[in-house]
Amino acid sequence: MSVLLQIDNLSLRFGGVRAVQSLSFTVGEREIVGLIGPNGAGKSTLFNLIDGIFEPDEGHIVFGGKDITGEKTYRVVRHGIARTHQIVQPLAGMSVLENCTVGACFGHENLSLPRGRETALEVLALVGLAERKDIPASQLTIAGKKRLELARALCAAPRLLLLDEVLAGLNPTEVEHMIAVIRGIRERGVAILIIEHLMQAIMSLSDRIVVLNSGQKLAEGKPAEIANNKLVIEAYLGDPNLAGGLEPAL
Repeated sequence: MSVLLQIDNLSLRFGGVRAVQSLSFTVGEREIVGLIGPNGAGKSTLFNLIDGIFEPDEGHIVFGGKDITGEKTYRVVRHGIARTHQIVQPLAGMSVLENCTVGACFGHENLSLPRGRETALEVLALVGLAERKDIPASQLTIAGKKRLELARALCAAPRLLLLDEVLAGLNPTEVEHMIAVIRGIRERGVAILIIEHLMQAIMSLSDRIVVLNSGQKLAEGKPAEIANNKLVIEAYLGDPNLAGGLEPAL
């Protein structure tokens, strides 16, 4: 599997706080990599570094063989990276379809308005929002807004999709539907880096998992390896001697 994203010795400080420390890992083409860790571990900060909101103090971000370290967000999306946010941010004064059309027109392929609308309609069907395309985005439920956030990012035609707690706040049926959508996105050839606290879902979805703690990589491996890693269990639960692994404990 060829490497799509390479995080190389990345570091960022906020004053005296080291938010990310000497972090290195990769994401391969069409791979789903889970990113987990306790609250404040640096997960969303890493996303903000990748998509250009923050500029690192040290290290490099290489995407598709190009160094994109410190590039502005609008240039990062043109390279083929899109993301969702932990707190959904729809364009509330616009319709569901218009939200997605914006994503398509300002995304990787820089589509015209007619082509952007066509792409938006296709993606809304994929995520189950086609019948609600004409309503204001503000009228969607939380689950609907989560799907819209995902759809708008997907309309940007990314090669890599960054998902920040896209399952948070959903009921079991909604979680099951969203997991199916995420798997369908991978089948379209998109690599995914996903932050998630729902352990059963992240273990099921991920090919590999990277664990952060205090901005540093604590562990990396296949889901089964991470679920029974004593260092990971200690970081989450404070007791390295807990039996049974991380997944059932959470």
